[in-house]
Amino acid sequence: MSDDLAARIERLEMHIAHQEQTIEDMNSVILDQREEITRLTRRLNKMMSRMSDLEDHMPAPEAKKPPHW
Repeated sequence: MSDDLAARIERLEMHIAHQEQTIEDMNSVILDQREEITRLTRRLNKMMSRMSDLEDHMPAPEAKKPPHW
């Protein structure tokens, strides 16, 4: 095999190794983000449920005329 061909193959192998590492890094970030989104979604749903409960138990607003009437 010629030196030129060997050098090209080596560059391609290094390029592929770099791409594989980049893909693994991106996959790790995506998994972390998915966990965070799931956690935040659960918290949001819990807060919305609590808000709904609070609204259900709030007294109705009084129908008073404003002072300028």
